[in-house]
Amino acid sequence: MELFNALSVAEACRVLERHMRLPRRRITVPLNKAIGCRLYEDVQAPEDVPGFGRSTMDGFAVRARDTFGASESLPAYLDIAGEVFMGKGVDIAVRPGQAWRIPTGGMLPEGCDSVVMVEYTEELDGRTIGVTRPVAPGENIVAAGEDLSGGEIIYRGGRVIRPQELGTLSAAGITSVDVEDPLRVSVISTGDEVVEPQITPGPGQVRDVNSYALYGLADRAGGVPRLCGIVGDDYRLLRDVMEKELARADIILLSGGSSVGARDVSARVMEDLGKPGILFHGISIKPGKPTIGAVVNGKPVFGLPGHPVSAMVVFMLMVEPLLSRGKYPADEDQFLMGFPVTAVITRNLRSAAGREDFIRVGLRQQGGSLMADPVLGKSGLISTMSRADGLARIPAEMEGVEAGDMVRVKII
Repeated sequence: MELFNALSVAEACRVLERHMRLPRRRITVPLNKAIGCRLYEDVQAPEDVPGFGRSTMDGFAVRARDTFGASESLPAYLDIAGEVFMGKGVDIAVRPGQAWRIPTGGMLPEGCDSVVMVEYTEELDGRTIGVTRPVAPGENIVAAGEDLSGGEIIYRGGRVIRPQELGTLSAAGITSVDVEDPLRVSVISTGDEVVEPQITPGPGQVRDVNSYALYGLADRAGGVPRLCGIVGDDYRLLRDVMEKELARADIILLSGGSSVGARDVSARVMEDLGKPGILFHGISIKPGKPTIGAVVNGKPVFGLPGHPVSAMVVFMLMVEPLLSRGKYPADEDQFLMGFPVTAVITRNLRSAAGREDFIRVGLRQQGGSLMADPVLGKSGLISTMSRADGLARIPAEMEGVEAGDMVRVKII
């Protein structure tokens, strides 16, 4: 294979997609443990929500037609038939010319189709009210089944559960859901020069940054990461570790050892472990070009660059979608949904034609506009990611941007 015959991000994703087989394991979790999970299948509403018509205002439940034509100068007079109490039903149907006193959230008596706000009534003698403003059918109420209709599909399989989904499922009386078991991610650092964080580095040594950054990214994206330690530039050792992790993980992340060099063994191990092996070595982005993509027996294996910024950017583009959505974006429009913010870039930046650039930026408001200030620094400087709020994208068809241009930004 010719190294650095670089693919675009989209091309690399499609190549991986054709060969990998990510598992879909079903687990059942209680509702309070489902946040951030992906639904395994469609969920139907077992009943109407709400199960009865409810008032959205304090006032009087009425038949709307009994208020037509009402005004301050000529009120519509209605008899007070009773009062609705919270948590209690009403067995008596409303009759023409009647009104029921009702609180916000109270159950509508049968036959009532609207509520007159108390501000638009005048109580005469405790038994009669004058309505000074008409209401339309459906005004100031929520009808039975208006939120959810029994039998309808509430959510499609694959939807990520947020707090609002938890509330909706709870409203429907659903207390547990079937979700996809999160994908398991093994994180391996490679390199003779890499040492654990608690060790004081000797000459030529560096602490392991990537393992912890990638662990955090995988956890945030919804995966179950596992730190596998540091493996030196030794083919046999790395192969042994990889074989063990492939038996337990769904995705393997190797950081370091993906640049062309005499001591780099990652590519050789990935190629030898199983079919189809390495699918590309190099993607046309900056930072992150020397990325290896492989599939071993259906499982994706990523050889991420040793520089922390490069490794994190490639993770966000190529690993995060698999963990959070279980798949890659289907097209450019879906890809750009990952860059939902539009901001004004504040300085000129050059880019090579045919290469996507992802620029670390800080975001701030100025004069009603969102400004993106580039955070400059080499891809080996992890602190530049800490100072950044997002990644601004320069598309491959552009040769740079000028100060004042609009850019799409991914919040990080």
